[in-house]
Amino acid sequence: MDPKRLRNIGISAHIDSGKTTLSERILYYAGRIHRIQEVHGEGDGATMDHMELEKERGITITSAATTVEWNGATINLIDTPGHVDFTVEVERSLRVLDGAILVLCAVGGVQAQSLTIDRQMRRYHVPRLAFINKMDRLGADPTKVVRQLRERLGCDAVLMQLPIGREADFEGIIDLITQQAVFFDGDHGERVRREPIPAALLAEAQAARQHMLEALSMYSDEILERLLSEEPVAEELIHRVIHEAVITEQLTPVFLGSAYKNKGVQPLLDAVVRYLPSPLECETQALAHDNPSQRIPLVADPDKPTVAMVFKIVTDPYGTLAFTRIYQGKFVKGDSYYNQRTGRKERFGRIVRMHADQREEIESAGAGEIVAVLGLDCTSGDTYASEYPFCTLQKMHVPEPVIRMAIEAVDRDGADRLNKALRRFALEDPTLHVSTDEETGETIIAGMGELHLEVYAERIRREFRVDVRVGAPKVNYREAPTQAAEFNVRHKKQTGGAGQFAHIIGRMEPLPPDAEESFVFEEQIVGGRIPRQFIPAIEKGFRRGIAKGPLAEYPVVGLKVTITDGSYHEVDSSDLAFQICAQTAMRETFPRTKPVLLEPVMKVEIECPTQFQGAVVGDLTARRGVVLATEVEGRVARIQGEVPLAETFGYSTDLRSMTQGQGAFTLEFARYKRLPPSIQREVVAERKKSALAGAV
Repeated sequence: MDPKRLRNIGISAHIDSGKTTLSERILYYAGRIHRIQEVHGEGDGATMDHMELEKERGITITSAATTVEWNGATINLIDTPGHVDFTVEVERSLRVLDGAILVLCAVGGVQAQSLTIDRQMRRYHVPRLAFINKMDRLGADPTKVVRQLRERLGCDAVLMQLPIGREADFEGIIDLITQQAVFFDGDHGERVRREPIPAALLAEAQAARQHMLEALSMYSDEILERLLSEEPVAEELIHRVIHEAVITEQLTPVFLGSAYKNKGVQPLLDAVVRYLPSPLECETQALAHDNPSQRIPLVADPDKPTVAMVFKIVTDPYGTLAFTRIYQGKFVKGDSYYNQRTGRKERFGRIVRMHADQREEIESAGAGEIVAVLGLDCTSGDTYASEYPFCTLQKMHVPEPVIRMAIEAVDRDGADRLNKALRRFALEDPTLHVSTDEETGETIIAGMGELHLEVYAERIRREFRVDVRVGAPKVNYREAPTQAAEFNVRHKKQTGGAGQFAHIIGRMEPLPPDAEESFVFEEQIVGGRIPRQFIPAIEKGFRRGIAKGPLAEYPVVGLKVTITDGSYHEVDSSDLAFQICAQTAMRETFPRTKPVLLEPVMKVEIECPTQFQGAVVGDLTARRGVVLATEVEGRVARIQGEVPLAETFGYSTDLRSMTQGQGAFTLEFARYKRLPPSIQREVVAERKKSALAGAV
C-alpha cells in the first residue's frame, strides 16, 4: 500500500450529531456496504454500531474501525462515541490518527463534548475538517456554527460551501472553490450532479468565495497578490494552500450536508483525500528506550526498523485483538517483534484488517496502516519494535475515574464468570478500575460516569450470562493537606538477630492548586546522612501511605514530601525498615496538615425550552451548582455551569420531569474542589459507619 495514498481518520462529535449515520453513508458511497442501515428504526442497525447494546440504545459505546477506498486512496476510518463516559475511546483513537472530521449539528452548534474533542485533537496535534450535519433540521444555521467554532474553539473556521435552501428545503450545496451547484440524486444520493450556480444565489456565492479567498490569503502570498491585482485564483492553488494550512493545524475548512438525507457526503470524502495528511506528511517521534529525553524521528518507510503502537485491546470469543498503528517498518505474518515494555519477543501469527466486527486476514501490513493482531499478551499503549531495546511511543492520556459502585454476582456460581468479565473489561478499558474493598470484601468498579458503569453491568449480564447486583453509585472523594507540618520519625525494632532501624526528618506541605502531579517527593539530604540506596524505599513508603488518608481512607492528593535529614545503622538499616518508617511518618504527620476532603465537580451543559429555564437554574443552584453562562437561541435555552458529582445521581429523570421530557444534558469532569465542612462531617461519619458494619 502506497503511504502517500493512505488516510487514517476519525469521526468525532458531541452526542447525537450524526457521526455513525455519516460513517454509514461513507461505507455505502465507497462501495463497502450495499444497503444503508440507520442508527434508529427498522433493520439491523448501523454497521459500525455492531454491539447489541449499541443497536438497542442507539448510541456508540466502542470505537469501530473499517477501511474504504475513495478516488484511488485508502481511508482507514474510526467511528468514535459521543458520550463523555466513553471519552477514552476518542482519546486513544485520536492518539494514532493523522486527521479527523469534527461533526457538528447545524442547530446545536459547538456543544460541551465538542470542546473536549477539540482539546483532545490539539493534545495529539490532529488536523481536522469540520462537517456541519443536519442541515435539513428546523433552525439549521451554518453561519452561527462557524462563528461558534471561531469564538469557542479558537480555530480559523472557513466555509468551503454554501447551502442551497435551508431546513426542509435543503437541496444541495454550492462549492465555492469550483463555483458549481452540487445536487445529490438517486434513492440514496449516490449520483452527484454538478450545475452552474442558480442566478438567485450567484451574488451570495461570489461574496462568500471572496471571503474564503481573503481568509486563505493569510496562508499564501500568491493568493494575496492575485487578490490585490484582481486576477482569478486557480483551483489547484486553492487546494494546495488549504492542504498546507490544514496539515499545520492553522485552518479548519467547513463543509455542509445532511448525512441522514444523503446530501454532502461525497464532497466531504473528496476533501478528506485532498486536504488531510498522509502518514508521510505527519511528524512522529519516539523516545529512546535507554534515554527518554532523546527523541527518535519515525518515518513511514516499510524498509526501516518496525515501530508500532497498540492503542486498543478487544477480547472476543475467538481471542484477544490488539488494534495497532504501524508508524515505521512493517508487520509480516509469522515474524516476531519485541514488546518494548516487557522485553518479550512475540510471534505475530495472524494479522487482520477490521471492518466493524468482521475481519479480513492479511499476510503483511506496512507503515501508516492500522491493523489488528490476534493473540498478543499486551496492554493499551504498548510499543512493538523489531529490535530490543529500541524506543517507546508516548503514552495516551487516561482520565481518572470519578464514580464507583459495588458489584456482585447474585448466584455463587456466577462469581468466577464475573471476575473473568471484570478482568477482560479492565484490560480493554483503561478508565475502568476494578478493586476489592479490604474492609467489606466487596468488588468495586470505578469509571467515568453512571452510564459508563451501567453499560458494563449490562454487558456482563449479556456477554457472560451473569446475573449481577450493583450498589448505589458512590463518589470518589480525595483527601488533601491545607498546611505544612514537620516530622521526625524513628523506626527501631530489635528482636533476636538483625533488627530494624530507620530515621527520617522532613516536612509535608500542600502543592499549589495548578500543580500537574498529585504527589511530589523530594530529598535534600547532604553529607550522606541516609545512603542513596534507601531513598527509593522511603518514597515507596510514602506512596503506599497516600493510598488511604486518615480522614476517611480516601486517596491523598496535592501533597509534597521533602526529606531533609535522618540517620541509619550500618547493620540494622534496610529497604524494609525505611519503607515502614515512611509509612509511620505519613500516618502520624498527615493529620497535622489539617486535611480536608475534595469532591469531583462536573461541568454541566443543559438544553431545555426557555419556559423551563427558571426551574432548571433553581434546581441546579439547590444542588450546590453554579451557573457560569446562559444562552437563549429562539425557544431553546442553553445553560452552562458546574455541579458536584454527588448531586447529579438520578439527574436525568429529574430534568425530564422538570421539562416535560424536553430537557437534555451532558456531564464532564472539571476538577476537584473542597467539600463544605458540614457535608465533610456527614461523609466521614458515613464512611466510618460502613467500615464498622464491614468489620462486624
